[in-house]
Order: sequence, then C-alpha cells, then structure tokens
Amino acid sequence: MSAQPLWWQRDDLTFVDGELNLAGSPLGHLAEGMGTPTFFYSAARVRAKLEQIHAALGSTGLAYRIFYAMKANRFAPLLTFLRGTGLCGIDACSPQELHHALSCGFSAGDVSYTATAMSETDLDILARHPETLINCDSLSSIRRLGQRCPGREIGLRINPGKGVSYGNNQLLQYSGGRTTKFGIYREQFADALAMAKQYDLKVVRIHFHVGIGYLPPQLPLWEQVVEECLWFIDQVPGLRSVNMGGGLGLPHVLTDRPLDLEQWAGIIRRHFGPRGLEVCVEPGDFVVKDSGVLILRVNSVEKRRETIYVGVDGGFNLAVEPFFYQLPCEPVPVRITGPVAEVYAAEALETVSIAGNINEALDVWAHDVALPPLAEGDLLAFINIGGYASAMSSNHCMRGQFNERLLFPA
Repeated sequence: MSAQPLWWQRDDLTFVDGELNLAGSPLGHLAEGMGTPTFFYSAARVRAKLEQIHAALGSTGLAYRIFYAMKANRFAPLLTFLRGTGLCGIDACSPQELHHALSCGFSAGDVSYTATAMSETDLDILARHPETLINCDSLSSIRRLGQRCPGREIGLRINPGKGVSYGNNQLLQYSGGRTTKFGIYREQFADALAMAKQYDLKVVRIHFHVGIGYLPPQLPLWEQVVEECLWFIDQVPGLRSVNMGGGLGLPHVLTDRPLDLEQWAGIIRRHFGPRGLEVCVEPGDFVVKDSGVLILRVNSVEKRRETIYVGVDGGFNLAVEPFFYQLPCEPVPVRITGPVAEVYAAEALETVSIAGNINEALDVWAHDVALPPLAEGDLLAFINIGGYASAMSSNHCMRGQFNERLLFPA
C-alpha cells in the first residue's frame, strides 16, 4: 500500500481524529457553524512567518524594516493583530489602504506607500500625511507630488528590466524583457533625479519590486536583479535605504523547496552591507498565504464523459490565482474516515476535477487531481489561500458572499 505524500502537512495544519485542523481548531466543526464559503487564518502562523523574516534580516547586521503588503489580505482583525505584534508596518498602494491601515491602529509613519497611475485625489490625500513613506514610480508622480509638497523626502521606484517569479511564470512578473507599467527605467533616471531636484524633493530611498513567489531556483536570478539595482543606488548621493519590495515565495506542490532565507539574507548582506543602507522588505504572500484555508461544500459529484467533476460552492471570484495566474491549487478533504496512509493510498484515490459555481468556462479549481472519494455534502479545504484570495474577491454572478475568521491557539 503506497500513500501519496501529504507534503503540506505540518504541526498546525494536519488531521486530528479524522478532521483537518488549523491552529488547533477543527475546521469541519467551525465551518458547519459559520457556513461556507469561509476563510480561516492562523494568527500564530502569521506571527511565525514574520519572526522568520526578522531573524533573516537581523543576521545581515543592517538596519531593516518590514512592511506587510496589505493587498495580500486586508481582513481588519488580521491587520489589528499585526499592529499588536509590533513586528511590521504596512505596504499600501491606494489611499483607501492607507486609511484602512490607520483605522487598524498603524500610524502614518508605519506606512510605505507605492502606487502606479496616481490620481490628483490620491496625491491630495498623500499630501495630508507627510510622515508616510512615499515611493514615486513615474516622472508624472514626482512632478505632481513636488507641486504639492516641495521639500518632502521621497523614494523612487525603479525598474531594473529583469523579473523573477514562482516557476519563472511571466504572469507574476512586474519587470522583465517586456516593458511593464511599473517603475522608472535606467534611461529615465537622470530626468527623475532632475525633476526631484527641481521641486526640492529629497530622494532618500530606492524601491524595486520585480515579481511574486520566488523560491530557491530563482534566487540566482533575484541576485542579478539586486546587482542591476545597484547602478540606480550609486547614482543618488546621501541615499539612506533600499526597499526590495515583496515576492518571497512558499511551496505550492510536493517538489517545491521552501525559500532559503539564510541564502536570501546572504545576498542582501553581500550587496547592501558595504553601502551601509537600511534595507526594507514588503512581504505579503510569504506572511499570510500558508496561514489561510478556504472551506467550501461539495454540491455535486458527476461524471461527464471521462471526467468526474466535483462541484463546490465557490469559484474564481473568491481566489483568482489558480485560475488567472495558473498557480497550483491543493484541495484537501476536511474529514477522512480512516488513517491517512489508508485514505491516501494510491489505490484508494479517485481522479477528479474540482469545478466552481461561477458560470464561466475557466472556473475549474484543479484538473485531474487524485483525492479520496468525495460525496455531495462533504466539506473541501483549499490550502495556501491566505493571500491574494479574499482581498481580490468579486461579486461576479452575485456569488461574492463569504465569511472570514482569525484563529488563535487555545
């Protein structure tokens, strides 16, 4: 009897007496009480991930700051919890995110603000928060901010022309061979500095963010990105800090290896250490993604030609990444009826496709996955869904309702 490896299991995400538990809480029991769809997040897991980044950056010997990327998950109880830990500030990309951070207890000085295509209203709001750390990503934003706030300290978001992402997926890259909308390219940089000087804006920070979800195979390429950014850094006298954006990844399938934070920190130390710069990072996915589980209910199980479709009560409007960005998706039964080794034995599994309830052809969570047999009424969990899921949800087909709950250890 050969069992399929449950690569995703860990102490705080595992089966206990036949029921999937997160943070010591039985998810089936909780979902029955709250209904489905429901997102559950582990506060302890979020804190542990932040502490891992602190340890890695602390090993560099450099001053550093962490800004959690709110766009990954803006659930207010989660943000309030983060503020209480004191382990991070907030990375915001809209005035509404800035205001939401303030409402959850963060100060304006705790917020690093980086946005694109900023409106006049956006800039008017930012002008009212002089403590917020603004990174301008275009000549237009430099000019229009300078007209409002001469003398202000700013950062410049640059585009090094190289991207890095999970599995080298170009859909997840913010910079690369193809021209993107993000940041100031090398050929524009002198004009950007001149414009900042014209309005007495003091450039104290370089910001770059080039992609999402990189893992050990992508670290050599990420180091090349860092090397490209050094050219920009060396053009700015008196620069104080460099913001490396986010993009730290985590495993999505059995063959993925966790990001080697020691190696990552070594790259930072090697290139920024001699310059004595403060280093900043804006993790989102790395902090929250594997803290979260989405529970859906199986509505139907039906064979169509050669394919068994398992229909569930939620679709791509609740979590776009598996559908739009082609990120791997891991469905897990919430309840099993025997030992894991028996339930997941190869001969006990059934190949199915998991379909959502949105009336669109692409609304299939996973194609041809091997799972223990499922029946109508069963609960199904999707792991690694704490980031870029609920925060990107929509009311498409008017099926946008869901619940969220932050879990704490008993």
